[in-house]
Amino acid sequence: MTDVMPVTDTALVTLWCRASEARRADAIVDDPMAIRLVDSLDYDFSRFKLSADRQDLALRALAFDHGARNYLAAHPQATVVALGEGLQTSFWRLDAAGLGNEFRWLTVDLPPNIALREQLLPHSPRMSACAQSVLDFSWMDQVGPDHGVFVTAEGLLPYLEPSEALSLIAECARRFRGGQMMFDLPPKSQALLAARPRLWKLMRGDWPRTPFSLTVRELGKLAGTVPGVRAVHDLQLPRGRGPVFDTLLSKTQGLPIHRPLRRWVGMNWPTIATLTLLEFDS
Repeated sequence: MTDVMPVTDTALVTLWCRASEARRADAIVDDPMAIRLVDSLDYDFSRFKLSADRQDLALRALAFDHGARNYLAAHPQATVVALGEGLQTSFWRLDAAGLGNEFRWLTVDLPPNIALREQLLPHSPRMSACAQSVLDFSWMDQVGPDHGVFVTAEGLLPYLEPSEALSLIAECARRFRGGQMMFDLPPKSQALLAARPRLWKLMRGDWPRTPFSLTVRELGKLAGTVPGVRAVHDLQLPRGRGPVFDTLLSKTQGLPIHRPLRRWVGMNWPTIATLTLLEFDS
């Protein structure tokens, strides 16, 4: 087994949740690469005290898969840029989805995460990596925009300062015309809590602060305030399992009660409070 280098807890948590979900007989996600990764790591995942039914993170991964698949269906030679990818295994799920073998993949993440990915995950001539901060925009020079660009920021933007997150969105819109960007955000209340370090420490312990979030209404205004952002879409979660992720969310879509329910779900599972897709000007 492989010792875990100093990667972030957030990368390990999301990996464990996807692998645990994929092992279930009634799994909502097929992710053999996540299972392979977990089994190859010498790490005590029990320290996170995670529920065995954390399907919210698997549903978030599926939502990002759906977004990328829709874009790649129209732009089969596009580049998917996975910002802060950690130990996500999205490339292999999409590669098995019958989208052809023309799309390319760029991972942008901090050096320890890139080093572990290169050590543990299979190599592909269609994949490349930039071992640097996503806020060092030089990674954009590695992306050829001619065939389309789909940028994912799965579980990333909340950990940036508001000015940093908005700057990243604006630069992607400027550089990748005709492209799209997808990201998730926790409830706005979590960002307000992060603004009070002592209170955050009391309630969340050593978990990293999440100072950035926007409400659905604030997200909608990005189309009028960020140059190059043409449209903003509030996305729904894929259908899940059980009373919350099946009955409450999937069966109330389009009804007045859905948005309050979504806010309540976001308070309990903050990783999926909002899912947003931006379309950039052509």
